[in-house]
Amino acid sequence: MRVVIQRVREARVTVEGRVTGQIGAGLLVLAGFAPDDTPARLDWMARKLLQMRIFSDEQGKMNRSVQDIGGEVLVVSQFTLLADARKGNRPSYIGAAPPPVAIPLYEQFVQQVSQLLGRPVATGEFGADMQVELLNDGPVTIVLDSPDKQE
Repeated sequence: MRVVIQRVREARVTVEGRVTGQIGAGLLVLAGFAPDDTPARLDWMARKLLQMRIFSDEQGKMNRSVQDIGGEVLVVSQFTLLADARKGNRPSYIGAAPPPVAIPLYEQFVQQVSQLLGRPVATGEFGADMQVELLNDGPVTIVLDSPDKQE
């Protein structure tokens, strides 16, 4: 599993002109899933992103988590995060989980983040052509891969 975490002042996802998810201050999480991702990896990633201290405290130091600030989370599926572009000019997506595998992983991840956060998480629409708008705060952008073995 790979995620791109962006600290945002606001973000929203639209599909065919319809807003599917929208947040104020918090985290925009682009999430890509691999065929061998496990519930343990999803749990590790959910906990990690919610506990990352990337929001400023009173002294201006990045010392607070999204939970600490009462922030929101928007999770968007993005299989292209698992692209392999080492050879040639056309990326290969063989490392990304196919939809029958990725959809349940995505839904479980969203549920896990929501449960840990204690409130609903905004989402995109799996497999749709989405437009993602954000006001990046900082900017702060972090790429995070799940550990190989979390069993």
